[in-house]
Amino acid sequence: MQDIKSWPTLTRYRSYWVALFVFLSICLGISSSTAVTSTIASTEDQSYWQQMETHGKNQDVYFYAWGGDAQINAYIQWAAEQIKSQYNINLVHVKLSDTSEAVSRVLAEKSANNNSQGSVDLVWINGANFATMNEHSLLLKHWSNKLPNFALTDPNNNPAVTFDFGIPTEGMEAPWGQASLTFYYDNLAIDGSANNKPPTTLNEILSWSTQHPGRFSYPKPPDFLGMSFLKYALVTLHQNSPENIKSQLNQPATDQNTALVLTPLWDFLDKLHPTLWRKGEHFMQNGAQMRRLVDDTELSLAFTFSAPEVPAAVQRYDLPESIRSYAMNDGSLSNTHFVAIPYNASHPQSAQLVANFLLSPTAQAHKQKASVWGDKTVLIQSTLNNDQQALFKTSKPHPSALPFNSIKRTLSEPHPSWVDAIMQGWEMRYGVSQ
Repeated sequence: MQDIKSWPTLTRYRSYWVALFVFLSICLGISSSTAVTSTIASTEDQSYWQQMETHGKNQDVYFYAWGGDAQINAYIQWAAEQIKSQYNINLVHVKLSDTSEAVSRVLAEKSANNNSQGSVDLVWINGANFATMNEHSLLLKHWSNKLPNFALTDPNNNPAVTFDFGIPTEGMEAPWGQASLTFYYDNLAIDGSANNKPPTTLNEILSWSTQHPGRFSYPKPPDFLGMSFLKYALVTLHQNSPENIKSQLNQPATDQNTALVLTPLWDFLDKLHPTLWRKGEHFMQNGAQMRRLVDDTELSLAFTFSAPEVPAAVQRYDLPESIRSYAMNDGSLSNTHFVAIPYNASHPQSAQLVANFLLSPTAQAHKQKASVWGDKTVLIQSTLNNDQQALFKTSKPHPSALPFNSIKRTLSEPHPSWVDAIMQGWEMRYGVSQ
C-alpha cells in the first residue's frame, strides 16, 4: 500500500525530471547549433581567404592612384616591396593626375563589353568618384568586409569605414586612411601679434587676406585639395542658413537647388579672389605647388588634407622649421579615403591581398609616420594587441605638427554631386582666364 500511495508523488517528480531533461536538451541544442553555425561561418571565412591567397599570389596588380606627391609615391613603392616579398605580387603604380581618369577607363571598358579583363585592378578613390562608379555599377561588391584586417577598423561601431560621403559602401571599398582639412602658416611671417594672427574662421580668412594681399590662395579645381577648400567654404557659409536650405547639402544637386545653395559661395569668392596670390587671376595646380610657394615664402598661409603631412614635409626640408599647424574654429572638413576594385578587374583576388596588406597594422603604422607619409590610420587602437599598438607609438610631436585634440568640430562632406556643380560653376565664373 505504501508503494501505491507514493506513486502520484513519484509520477510528479518523474514529470519534473523529464521536463528538466527536455529543457536542458533544448538549451544544449541551441548552444550547439550556435557553436556549429559560428564554426561554419568562421570556416567559411577562412576558406574564402585561403582561396584568395591561393589564387591571388604570383600575379600583377595595376594600382591606379594619384601620383602627385613624391612621399605618397615612395610609400606605395615600399608597400609594393612588402607585397612582392609576401605574395610574389608585382604591384604596379599607375600614376594619375586625377582619379577620374581611372573611372573613365573602366566605364569605357564596360561600354566595350570588357567585363573580365579590365586594366584597373585596384584604384585609390574619393567620395565623388565612388558615387559615379557605384551609379554605373563599375565596382566589385561585398569583398572588403571579408578582408581579415577589416575587423581592425571596428566597422560595427565606426560608420566612417562603411559610408563614403554618406553613401553605404556595401563592401565595395576598403578604408585606407583618414584626413581632415588642416591649415598651416609660417610663424616668421605671421607672428601672432595683434594685427598679424593666423585666421581661425572662414570670415577671418577673407579679412586676413585683404590685409595681407597675395599671401594666400588655393589650388585650381578639380584638384582635390582646391575642391576641399571650396567645400569647406560652402558648408561653413551655410552653418546659419535655414534648415530647408542647409539640408540641400546632403541631397543631390539639381537644377532647382544649385543656384540657391551655391550663390553664397560665389559671393564669398568674388570678395576673396582679388586678395589672393596673383590677384586670383591665376591659380596653382595642386597642393604640392602650394607647399613649394610657402617654402619659397611667396605664401604665408596654406592648408592640407592630411595634418601629419606638414611635419613630414618639414622633416624632409620641403617646408621651413618655422611652420606651425592649426585647425579652424568653425570646423574641419573630414573624411576617410578608400581603395576599390573595379567589377572587371583582371586580378580581383590579388587586389584583395593588396588591400588587406594596406589595412595591416604594419602598413598603417608605417604610413602614419611623419617621415613617411603622415596619413592617419583607420585602425581602432582597442582592436589591436599590445605588439600592434606599439607600432603606432611615436616620440614627442614635432613643433610643426597639429597639436593633439586641436580639431574641436568636424564638418561632413556634402553629397558627392555637389563636386560637379561647384566645378561647373567655378569654371564658368573664374576659369576662363586660367
